Amino acid sequence: MLEVVVAVIVGLLMVAGILIMLGPSTGKLIKRVRSMRGARVPSVFQPAQPREVAPPGLNPKTQRVLVAAARLGNWLRAHGHEEVARELRSAAGRITGNEPAGLYAMQTVLRRLRSLSLDDRGSQERLKALTSELRIAVQDRFEHLELLPFLRP
Repeated sequence: MLEVVVAVIVGLLMVAGILIMLGPSTGKLIKRVRSMRGARVPSVFQPAQPREVAPPGLNPKTQRVLVAAARLGNWLRAHGHEEVARELRSAAGRITGNEPAGLYAMQTVLRRLRSLSLDDRGSQERLKALTSELRIAVQDRFEHLELLPFLRP
């Protein structure tokens, strides 16, 4: 029993001696050790956090416009219409900075999409559905912002 008490005292004296030798940097060292203990490595089996398509600070109707534009842009890019997809991404980018200007740019892209025709009937129907979804979302946001009315041809 006496040996254990002596061993504990010797150990404490050794730790105290080391801390005295380290001097003023002892506080920084203790903080580093504590921060290392709190850092956790994510588990391989832990599911990843879902990514958001639209920035979280935007109005839900604006987010709906951006999601519809992303869907349409991805579809256009997959079907070889890079230029229109690039214009659509540009208009979506403008919405996050200057929403009215971005909506007007989106309206211009939608007008251009009306003239786009595809050979495949299924692809044409999908394009029409995605364009309609975006047009409705843009129109809702126009009405919500009380901008000039959305012009239909």
